[in-house]
Amino acid sequence: MYSFISTAFADAAPGAAPSASSGGAGDIIMSMLPIILMVVVFYFLLIRPQQRRMKQHRETLSQVRRGDRVLTSGGIIGTVSKIIDDNEVLVEIAENVKVKILKATIADVLAKTEPVKDLPSSKENAK
Repeated sequence: MYSFISTAFADAAPGAAPSASSGGAGDIIMSMLPIILMVVVFYFLLIRPQQRRMKQHRETLSQVRRGDRVLTSGGIIGTVSKIIDDNEVLVEIAENVKVKILKATIADVLAKTEPVKDLPSSKENAK
């Protein structure tokens, strides 16, 4: 009784198939151009700045030293007590409360300390 198939799909216009001489490669390039432009825009607006931030964060983490005041990604502020190894640091978050954390969880260095200068040896002080 009722037909769910539309008759509009059955009526194909004669000669609607694209021919080989209708433009070919130029049409493909023009249709791909907006997609290529979007990829370029995403690269310069999103990907490149993110890579720069990651590089700067790695450099900051490699320069963390004892006495630096740091903010962890969990929101805890503390002072670096000891660098255990390349991946772990000991952070004092309260008086006599020290926590071992991964270096990668340090979100920011709030205050840098001056590098410790070489102390004169005890032999030089004895003279």
